[in-house]
Amino acid sequence: MKLVVISAGLSLPSSSRLLADRLTDTTRRQLTADGHDVDIHVVELRDLAADIAHVMVAGFPGPELSDVLEAVEEADGVIAVSPVFAASYSGLFKSFVDVLDDTTLAGKPVLLAATGGTARHSLALEHALRPLFAYLRATVVPTAVYAASEDWDTAGGSADALADRVTLAGRELAALMGARPATTGNTESVAPFEQQPPALTGPCGQEASG
Repeated sequence: MKLVVISAGLSLPSSSRLLADRLTDTTRRQLTADGHDVDIHVVELRDLAADIAHVMVAGFPGPELSDVLEAVEEADGVIAVSPVFAASYSGLFKSFVDVLDDTTLAGKPVLLAATGGTARHSLALEHALRPLFAYLRATVVPTAVYAASEDWDTAGGSADALADRVTLAGRELAALMGARPATTGNTESVAPFEQQPPALTGPCGQEASG
């Protein structure tokens, strides 16, 4: 199983990366418990910011960004985490999504998560991120995870609530990944010629139309 983790955090370290790591660990443990080997590829978008801007202007990615786009294409599941800016995903996060091929995420299980200063921004997951990935035809897990600043306080009950959401979302992603065939590349499975059904023919032996 190939799991790609996308973090759009800008600081170092960032709460987005911290949340991404927790979601990754939960998903990995569940997949391992289900008998799957897991290959994890973590992408820090801040390291690719210049390459993303370049491809949007020039129209073609550099080698490092090409490798990331290929990894997303071949992934069996994706975890995507963005900080919330102005009640929505960050510009860097959206720019990365914009350079993906329109079909890259079609049918692919995706776990969405976001971080912000206060719980008031949690609805960005539902009114911004989820519609974006629905447009891309991704299979988004039911539970999206938002972490506000107070959720990292281990002395408070909100930290326990965050842990519960992380566990639930990770299990949902693992279940969706486990239910689909492992990706081996962008190659469609075609039956051998001798196994393909004969073409329908008309009265003169010509292929029927319509």
